[in-house]
Amino acid sequence: MQPANTKKYSLPVEMPEDLNGDLSFFSSLQNASEIEDHHEGQLSVDVAETDNELLIVAPMAGAPKGNIELHLNNDLLTIRGDRKSPVPDGAYYHFSECYWGKFSRSIVLPVDVYLEAAKAEYYFGLLTVRLPKVKVDQTIPITIVEE
Repeated sequence: MQPANTKKYSLPVEMPEDLNGDLSFFSSLQNASEIEDHHEGQLSVDVAETDNELLIVAPMAGAPKGNIELHLNNDLLTIRGDRKSPVPDGAYYHFSECYWGKFSRSIVLPVDVYLEAAKAEYYFGLLTVRLPKVKVDQTIPITIVEE
């Protein structure tokens, strides 16, 4: 059970309409509970901060938009997905450097963000998550109480 002050969001991933072509070459993501039962590869990410927002960028070429899940829970962003190799089973590999299969990454956010304003886009195999930062007023008035 989650504490009363916990907020949990699932972010939709937007893809430009002109890229919503036939992705049937890849099989669809299996049941999310199956992801937790198997070994997952780790996803590489960049986390950057500007004056106004936190940016998370993750290259995941070969993962169709429908195979990507994003979950934002308080200060934890989790990215999960699946990508299938186009190489047929039984093929001889001269080199095998690409990771294929299920992957995930959880990131503790270094600053407070507006969860409700989070946005994600997926374009040419690159996932970009934009999280607007909460503005913190550095000046805090202190009232002196007389006894």
